[in-house]
Amino acid sequence: MAGGMLKRRRPAPAAVLELHAHGQLPGMSGLRAVAHPMLASIFVVQGLETFRHPERVAKAAAPVVGPIAQRVPAVPAETEHAVRLNGAVQVVAGATLGFGILPRLSALVLAGTLVPTTLAGHRYWEIEDPEQRAQQRVHFLKNVTMLGGLLIAAADTGGSPSLAWRRKKASRAANRHLGDLQEAVSGSVHAASDQIAAAGTATAGQLSVLTDVLGETAQLAGGHLAELKQALAESARTAGDQLPAAARGVADSVREATQAAAGGAADLTRAVADRVSNASDAALSAGRRVAQAT
Repeated sequence: MAGGMLKRRRPAPAAVLELHAHGQLPGMSGLRAVAHPMLASIFVVQGLETFRHPERVAKAAAPVVGPIAQRVPAVPAETEHAVRLNGAVQVVAGATLGFGILPRLSALVLAGTLVPTTLAGHRYWEIEDPEQRAQQRVHFLKNVTMLGGLLIAAADTGGSPSLAWRRKKASRAANRHLGDLQEAVSGSVHAASDQIAAAGTATAGQLSVLTDVLGETAQLAGGHLAELKQALAESARTAGDQLPAAARGVADSVREATQAAAGGAADLTRAVADRVSNASDAALSAGRRVAQAT
């Protein structure tokens, strides 16, 4: 029951949480809209006065302008020109700061112009009169105070993350993505290594099977070659055995053909001789008849 009597905390409004998440409090935008013109007003007025009448502060600014002109080529060597340039820059930067145009850059530029202005116009440590020295000290500290305000305005991001924070976040994101990429690459390399190892194992197995098949094929070919050699040897032996018989048969055939040819030639010779003899006898008989007739 006691727990039921306790009041529950109300959740913070979403707008407050959002503003706190961006690093600013409620009402900061309106405060900047008022503070920036207030901070810039003295620079616009005083810069315009200096631009119109640079001779009023040229004598006091000479000890500061000379060393700066020697180190910065953009600064004119003549003191009046340098003072007039400084006043023009203050007018422009003060106007942009008052209207909220590039407020951080404008505040930084005004801070840069305020340093030589303070050193040139309020060198209280060189004044011997106590009253004037105290007065210049007040002006010096006033400028230092404005310089602090300008530096705060230059560092104010308006609730947006600063460049350093963005750079750090981008670096962390890049490192995170790089880590993910390294893990992905490492996983791909491991997977590729596993696939290569598996392919190597499979290839080794296939080579082993191929080697066995080739060995068996060589063995079978060796057996067939041996059988072929044996068959050729047997054929050669058989041909060697049959060759003398074939030679004898051919010789017998030739001899018989020769004998038959010789017998036929003798018969033919005898028949021709008989015919010649008969023809001779017939001629002799015809001669005798002719002789008797004559």
